[in-house]
Amino acid sequence: MRAEDFESLYQLEEKFWWFPAMRRITDTIAARELAQPNLKILDAGCGTGFNLSYYTELNSHDVYGLDIADAALEHVRKRGFGKVTRASITDIPFKSETFDLVFSFEVVTQTPLEAHDDAFREMIRVLKRGGHCFIRVPAFMWLWSSHDDELQVRYRYTRDELQKKLEQCGFAVEWTSYANGFLFPVILARRLLKRAGIGGGSDVKRLPKGLGWLDGVFRGVLSGEARWFKSGHRLPFGLSLICYVRKN
Repeated sequence: MRAEDFESLYQLEEKFWWFPAMRRITDTIAARELAQPNLKILDAGCGTGFNLSYYTELNSHDVYGLDIADAALEHVRKRGFGKVTRASITDIPFKSETFDLVFSFEVVTQTPLEAHDDAFREMIRVLKRGGHCFIRVPAFMWLWSSHDDELQVRYRYTRDELQKKLEQCGFAVEWTSYANGFLFPVILARRLLKRAGIGGGSDVKRLPKGLGWLDGVFRGVLSGEARWFKSGHRLPFGLSLICYVRKN
């Protein structure tokens, strides 16, 4: 990602509809673990760092972050958060069995496909036995658009493909589903327009003037997926893919 992408992320990460709704989904899926106080958590690829503060304030967790981009870390420090280091997810600078929970939010796929196994093995290495990893990646290569080009995404997974890879790396998959599926018709139309050369670039940007009211609508619809998942349902399609896995 470019420096200007991190500046945009910093401005949007707290309130732009996609981010708080996805945090609600994360909190629902990892609810049992997050309810425990004083967890040691790693955000592997923390970006501009809003999640670091968010999960620190939740049950007094001890949260650490890492990111390879200096521009990202500058914004993390601007938030006043100090437990962060410059590092790659393929070479995590922490001792084995350090963390109770590792987050990886749409970061693995910004590395070359051949590096993904190394990243997953590093995550499982730094997890304590019985610890969990929450992994979210983009879904379906046929949904590729200028958004992926803009954010330097290298790959989009299917559920079976990611689950198999995680199991081969030593994880036990406890829960998996596509996400951001309730808005799929809107997303699909948006991607088709991008392919036609209309509205290129990243989707993570402020809504056009006069359409700000859609933020609340989109947030409500996407947040509804948290309730859907809590009730025991899954989604057969979506823009994102989530796997919640455990270290045996």
